[in-house]
Amino acid sequence: MSDQPINRIGHGIADLPDHVDIIVIGLGVTGAGVALDAVTRGLDVLAVDAHDLAFGTSRWSSKLVHGGLRYLAKGQVGVAHESAVERGVLMDVTAPHLTHAMAMLMPLTSSVSRVGAGVTRIGFAAGDLLRRSAHTPPETLPQPRRITTTETLALAPGLRSDGLRGGLLSWDGQLEDDARLVTTLARSAAAYGARVRTRARVSEATGTRVTLRDELTGETRTITARAVINATGVWAGELVDDIRLRPSRGSHLVLRADTIPHLRVTVTAPIPGETNRYVMVIPQPDGTLYVGLTDEPVEGPLPDVPTPSESEIGFLLDVVGAVFARPLRRSDVVGAFAGLRPLIDAGDGSTADLSRKHAVLTSNLGVITIVGGKLTTYRRMAQDAVDAAIAAAQLSASECVTTTTPLLGAASRPELARLEGPPRLVRRFGTDAALVLETAREVSGLSDEELLAPSAPHVPITLAELIFAVTHEGAIDVDDLLERRTRVGLIPADRELATPAAERALALVRAATA
Repeated sequence: MSDQPINRIGHGIADLPDHVDIIVIGLGVTGAGVALDAVTRGLDVLAVDAHDLAFGTSRWSSKLVHGGLRYLAKGQVGVAHESAVERGVLMDVTAPHLTHAMAMLMPLTSSVSRVGAGVTRIGFAAGDLLRRSAHTPPETLPQPRRITTTETLALAPGLRSDGLRGGLLSWDGQLEDDARLVTTLARSAAAYGARVRTRARVSEATGTRVTLRDELTGETRTITARAVINATGVWAGELVDDIRLRPSRGSHLVLRADTIPHLRVTVTAPIPGETNRYVMVIPQPDGTLYVGLTDEPVEGPLPDVPTPSESEIGFLLDVVGAVFARPLRRSDVVGAFAGLRPLIDAGDGSTADLSRKHAVLTSNLGVITIVGGKLTTYRRMAQDAVDAAIAAAQLSASECVTTTTPLLGAASRPELARLEGPPRLVRRFGTDAALVLETAREVSGLSDEELLAPSAPHVPITLAELIFAVTHEGAIDVDDLLERRTRVGLIPADRELATPAAERALALVRAATA
């Protein structure tokens, strides 16, 4: 499967066929996963989104690849095992270049009782059993263990030392970037032949037909299909009437890394009065920290881009501040973001207690909807949705192959470690790092030094990756580049600094293709 320097991800509705096998609505992680699953089974696929790749919930996650320990604690054994299996697929097969092992430290402070610590250790042992049952090797995710106070402070020097009696160290998966995973999925689907279009809004859908509106030109047209899959997540009920969801908001804060200097692990701080719920401080590869997350029910109309409330911001700062020597202040928060979870309505109870299990539902008009679930299990969700579409439409298709289909740029970890090239590009594009730089050279005629220079202090994005986002990843404006292909927009001050670089990348590509 080659990837020529042309953009296979388009926008609008021009030049689309009148009929395809499957139409996928929504290009978050699940919709992009559905497109890849269906096209690798030999089906003719059109995948559309009213906005852009990763516009919705998929880009607002904690950037974790969960092993399911939290679900095990709630007795959801099947969900926990599925999560552990899918974590292993992502980390060892489909996206080793976009994932890595993340050390998680629970400091044993004076507020953590010895009984509570013992229960947590049992939970970690159960989580390791999940890892083994999923056949994920310890080379990918090491075994959990108790560590000393000295080791704990070496990993997290900013912790309060009074009353500290060591820590519990466990491991889970972490994504380089959730939006990058979605973009890579969409690009992989397009490379196999799927038609992937942004700015194409579905105004009406049945099980065999959708009406599309080009959000750039206003043009409309109807396209028929053997099956239609609704993968719009929390907005699924806006397309079909018989979907009942109870959205919840999960909010995060963004801090500079020097707010808690020399932090080498994710620190989990227990929420007072809660069991099996924590606030995490998660170091990111770009010199920032994420603090999250909350679980707040959402009522009323759903915003395209949700925002954290001030009470959530204060709550997160208070919980984390209790375990660090330096209090966290509101002024430390340089950015904040929130996502809406598409939880299936199961009646009473808090949204935190609702199952993260996914479901495939068929509407009265025949639209197949995939809802619930979580980012880690997107591949399994996609497989189940495509299985349902194949059965309902009696499509001729091969078996699912996405457990063994690496995404573009993927390679084994030893191969990735041997790659020579700019470290940032290797980390974000894997074996395609050379393609990114080569494309930027051809388009711009600039030197590598200029193409690979950070856009500004605290802003590590490069002109090379911005150019590639336009030529290969469907980006058409500054928002696409800074909010989704890169995540500079999470910090408004950094976005302002990076805007000239984004505008320059767009201008260079336009000039090269004029």
